[in-house]
Amino acid sequence: MTAGAGAEPSAPTDTGHRPPSPGAATRVRLHDLNSRPDGAEWIVGRMATGEFVALPEVGKQALDLLGQGLSAAEVGERLREETGEDIDVPDFVAALLALGFVAELDGREVPQPAPPKPTFAWIRPPQVRWVLSPVVPALIALLIATALLTCPPVPLDYRTLLWSAHGSAVIALGAGAGWTLLLLHECAHLLAARATGVAGRMRLGTRLQFLVMQTDISGIELAPRRHRLTAYLAGIATNLTVSALAALGAGATDGTPRRALAALALLALLPLPFQFMVFMRTDLYFVLQDVTRCRDLYGDGVAYAKYAARRVLRRKESATGSAGDPSRELPANERRAVRAYSVVLVVGTALCLAFLATVTLPADITLFTRAAARLGPGHSTAERLDATAVVVALGGIHLLWARTWWRNRRRE
Repeated sequence: MTAGAGAEPSAPTDTGHRPPSPGAATRVRLHDLNSRPDGAEWIVGRMATGEFVALPEVGKQALDLLGQGLSAAEVGERLREETGEDIDVPDFVAALLALGFVAELDGREVPQPAPPKPTFAWIRPPQVRWVLSPVVPALIALLIATALLTCPPVPLDYRTLLWSAHGSAVIALGAGAGWTLLLLHECAHLLAARATGVAGRMRLGTRLQFLVMQTDISGIELAPRRHRLTAYLAGIATNLTVSALAALGAGATDGTPRRALAALALLALLPLPFQFMVFMRTDLYFVLQDVTRCRDLYGDGVAYAKYAARRVLRRKESATGSAGDPSRELPANERRAVRAYSVVLVVGTALCLAFLATVTLPADITLFTRAAARLGPGHSTAERLDATAVVVALGGIHLLWARTWWRNRRRE
């Protein structure tokens, strides 16, 4: 879950001039910032934009003093007296400017892009605060337990999905339920994050060869841990809730409704194994990152994997030296987690791309070429319509993936 599509960020307002570079006499007015302690550091950020940063204790003190209206020179002198450290406060202010934390510099407004428009902006945090109540997971657990204990088990095989003799009905339920469940899953992330004050934006995204819907809840890092985990796990909880309700409905009915509800229960469970593919930053990836107390498990894992590959190939580092190891500067617990995750990242990515190369792409290319051949003369109208549907469906999904991939790369 970066969890997503919101509106594109608007361009910065052109005021005709740039704010002066920070100096000793610089004074700032900061935007509304949130913070929380995290071990020996502080997580500080701006909810409106989702930007956040980890600061040492002295950095948090400098931020607080700047927020009180002291000049950079006054802040530096105060910190020198209280901590004995000599801080380059103008340089610190420049970093705050880059993060978008500064509203005014020496009385002059700092031009910045408007924050991206949230998805479902009309939903306010007080309206969904109940999502964070500990009663909610207790009720979901009770519902799941009731379904498991009182309902006949739903067979976890393809026959359950073929609930009707009419193929169109099977496809209609699969497509309708699939997209509805996907939307509910992402909305659950969005509402849980919104309850903490995080705006949240839903959009299409890509994970390797997969086209996904994701919800950007940047800023949730500033919330308490229980609220963070609630936001990360809200989508999975939604799937389990729908599955349990459908199973209870199937147990209370008979005939076609029972078979359809059993199929719905299984359809709600099918996306969950995907969440264990943590090398693609799924919901469980963010749980893993939080539990291991890593700042950027994926980014650090990629960096370490590249370093390890260079060592093996002996291109830049020696076979025995550790110079250049990007994980060396991390705390011991993060270093262990990053190195272990890098193995999962490399193996998982390789397996996914191998499956793409040996199964998915050959199947898609074969279907596409066969369909294209049936578009020409000598084929019936029914064959041409079927071929057109295949070309449009396959071509459309690949074009949508490519467009989404390109658009998201341009944003980065």
